[in-house]
Amino acid sequence: MQISKTIIIAEVGVNHNGDISIAKELIDCCANAGADYVKFQTFSAEKLVTSSATKAQYQSLATDPNESQLQMLKKLELSKEDHLILLQYCAQRNISFLSTGFDEISLDFLVKLGIDRVKIPSGEITNLPYLRHIGSLGLPVILSTGMSYLSEVEDAINILESSGQSRDHITILHCNSEYPTPMSDVNLLGMRSMQDYFDLPIGYSDHTLGIEVPIAAVALGASVIEKHVTLDRLMPGPDHSASIEPKELNSMIIAIRNIEKAMGDGIKKPSSSDEKNRPMGRKSIVASKEILKGDIFTSDNLTTKRPGHGISPIHWDSILGTKASRDYLSDELLEDTLIN
Repeated sequence: MQISKTIIIAEVGVNHNGDISIAKELIDCCANAGADYVKFQTFSAEKLVTSSATKAQYQSLATDPNESQLQMLKKLELSKEDHLILLQYCAQRNISFLSTGFDEISLDFLVKLGIDRVKIPSGEITNLPYLRHIGSLGLPVILSTGMSYLSEVEDAINILESSGQSRDHITILHCNSEYPTPMSDVNLLGMRSMQDYFDLPIGYSDHTLGIEVPIAAVALGASVIEKHVTLDRLMPGPDHSASIEPKELNSMIIAIRNIEKAMGDGIKKPSSSDEKNRPMGRKSIVASKEILKGDIFTSDNLTTKRPGHGISPIHWDSILGTKASRDYLSDELLEDTLIN
C-alpha cells in the first residue's frame, strides 16, 4: 500500500523569544519550506510552573542560570492578541496554525481560534484532569510520549478514550525530551513497538541535532514528524540550540517527500524504469560455437550472454539435450520457439 503524505509540523514553540516579528519570520521560513503546520505554545507561566520550579539542565545552559523557570517562561508567553496576529499571518502564508495548550483555559482558547487538532506535550501525559478535558473536545489528538513508559502511554490513551476521545483519532509520537537528544537515546524502534502494541498511527517528535533521524522515522512508518525550527541556533533561549535552521528544514522536508515516493506500494515487481532495462541487463542462451541442424545442444556449444531478447538462461536445463532445428552461427541467440 502506498504510504500517505507525512504531516510535517514545524515547531516554533518559544523560539520567537516573545517577539512577534521573529514569530512571523519563522512562519515565513516554515511556509517556504513546505511544512504543513507551524506550531507555537500557549500557556500562562503562572499556571504552568510554581515560583520555586527550577529549569531543566539544558534550559539552564541556554538561558540566564540565575532566573527561575517561571521568570524564563514569563518572557516567552504569547498574548491573545499575539495569537490572533499569528493565526491571521499563517492564513496569509497558506500554512496551518497549531499550538500546544498547557492548561484547560489555553486549550479552550485554541479551540475557539479554530485549531483542527490538539497536541499533547510529553510533560502532560500523566495530567489526568488535562487529559480528560482534551478527551471531551472531540478533536484529533497527537500525543507525545517523551519520558514515558509504555504503561503510562497506555494509561493516557485509556483516559482520553474514557473521556470521549475516538481511538482512531489518536496519533502517538515517539519522543525523547532531552535537548538535544543523543543519538544513542533515540530508540527509534520504540516507535514501531508502540505501533504494534497499540495498533494506532505513529509519528516522531525529534530533538536530535540534524535531520537524518526524522527522515529515517518516515521510512519506518511515521505519519507525523515534528521538528523544532529556529532562525539561528545561536540565539538566546531554551530551545534554539536543539533546533534546525531554515535551510535544514527545507532539506528535511525535501528528503521526507522523496522518501514517501521511494516507499512505493510494497509489491515486488519491475518498475516502469526497470522494464526498459530488462532486455539489456538480462542474458539469453546463445551459441558458443557454430551449431549445425540436428546437433544436440550441450554445455560445450551453448553459453549465456547479453542481451536478454532470446531464451532466458532460466530454461538452460530444458534446452540441453534437445536438437537444433536449424544452423546457428557462433554468438547467435537461440530462438524463443524452442521453449514454446
